[in-house]
Amino acid sequence: MTELTCIVCPRSCKLQISADKETLIVTGNACKRGAVFAQNEMTDPRRTLCSTVATVFPEAPVLPVRVSDEIPKAKIFDVMREINRTVVKTRIGRGDVVIKNVLGLGADVIATSDLLKEKAGETS
Repeated sequence: MTELTCIVCPRSCKLQISADKETLIVTGNACKRGAVFAQNEMTDPRRTLCSTVATVFPEAPVLPVRVSDEIPKAKIFDVMREINRTVVKTRIGRGDVVIKNVLGLGADVIATSDLLKEKAGETS
């Protein structure tokens, strides 16, 4: 039996997951979303990743970024290597794509700040 704390909502249900032949049995959840969370966590755990990416702009040497969709937990360090290799050379804003379809995972790395656009406005 595996125990998890559900993170889907603030209730933080204590989930128990056991296997019955080829089926996962989830108990302790107060809603269906908790059961789905537990199933996914046991079969294909995914995470959201937030970080910063380097820029060529001295007034803003780093820009906050995140992935546009959850990525496989096992790929976090691979995605971080891609982010660490990337340098933003144009003034982009919130929601703009920094790395398209990172590692073919179906998620983009996107900017989460207008910092570069704001700095451009100050110098104009």
